Amino acid sequence: MKINIAIIGGGMITKDQILPTVYHLQRMDRVGSISVAARHNTPLRALKDNKMLKQAFPGQGFDAYPAFSEPTNAYYPKLYEEVISQMMPRQAIIVAVPDQVHYPVIRTALENNQHILCVKPLVLKYEQSLEIREMAFERGLFIGVEYHKRFDRRALITKGDYEQGKFGEFKIGEAKMIEPYSYRSSNFQNWFTTENTDPFVYVGCHYVDLVYFITGLKPTKVAVVGVKGRFPNGNEGFTWASGCVRFENGALLSVTSGLGYPDAGGGANEQCLTMFCESNGKTAMIKHDDHYRGVSHCYLENLGVGGTKFNYVNPDFFQLIPWEGNGYKPVGYGYDSVSSIIDTIYRIERDTVSLPENEALKKRRKMIREVDEAGFIATPANSYVNELVTEAARLSILNDGQPVEIVCSNKR
Repeated sequence: MKINIAIIGGGMITKDQILPTVYHLQRMDRVGSISVAARHNTPLRALKDNKMLKQAFPGQGFDAYPAFSEPTNAYYPKLYEEVISQMMPRQAIIVAVPDQVHYPVIRTALENNQHILCVKPLVLKYEQSLEIREMAFERGLFIGVEYHKRFDRRALITKGDYEQGKFGEFKIGEAKMIEPYSYRSSNFQNWFTTENTDPFVYVGCHYVDLVYFITGLKPTKVAVVGVKGRFPNGNEGFTWASGCVRFENGALLSVTSGLGYPDAGGGANEQCLTMFCESNGKTAMIKHDDHYRGVSHCYLENLGVGGTKFNYVNPDFFQLIPWEGNGYKPVGYGYDSVSSIIDTIYRIERDTVSLPENEALKKRRKMIREVDEAGFIATPANSYVNELVTEAARLSILNDGQPVEIVCSNKR
């Protein structure tokens, strides 16, 4: 048995992480057919012609929607609905579109009885997360949210040590996630606008989720203030943001985020997390510098991330490396995150495919609850606090940083 996959969205995250992972799972006999749908075929052509993907996955490809034969200026904003409706039930839809479009794509997938992998954040409204959670569970469909920092080994070591009481209780911390300045000249300028999203919601959410994942502490108040800028096309967006999150034990986490890491810089971005804890008259510290990971290369030509000769190489997130098979294989926590969600969908279908439908539905629901309760893969049931934080953050930043209180409830 194999799972057929349709990726909705052909942008950066599809090229850098999702499609290579799905290609590898295909050659490992977990995945059957692969489709990629976008509003127009320009990004699909870029995926098809990508030199590294061709070298890493020789002979593999995907079905393009719209087709490559369509003119590049032909736009089909609702084509994903047709693609999803043509799939057999209980395959996998990967939602890799701008934040504000997640909800309608997820709804369409659930209405067509499809399992879902969604890039973070799941949706921008807490009520929407409850709605799709109930809709999915009723049908026995799994939804995994791709918070890949949960799979970073340094985060998992920290989570284990925190659970064992080695740090005491988290009290205050700071996180930083600054993405490249070049994002402003990409397709971001068409959707990363003030009314849709901001850097805190788009990337700062990674560290809010990570602190929740490590400590189990739920957020109770959020305040986010933003700095607006103009994209090259004239659209206005929040290009920088500073947020503060209070947790249920009174702890504070400040989060600095933005689209402004220098294009001439050596790394892919700037990211780090520091947490201070205390217990029994002592303090402890957790410090993760995710910018410098101990590897640096200087190339003959401008081949590094951002087109630089000197580059801080990140061996941990996602890399394509030589292996015993053909081409290259993906490694890193970015790969682990996507593959674990797809493997969960595969396992749910494998273990229920031969059962009568009423028994299969009961078992699918049971397996979904087990993943929810394990709390490892982010799901609508175990990571709903992220939707509360997201909605509160949007309300705060649009009101010039006014604090917004959160009542964490897992029910309507």
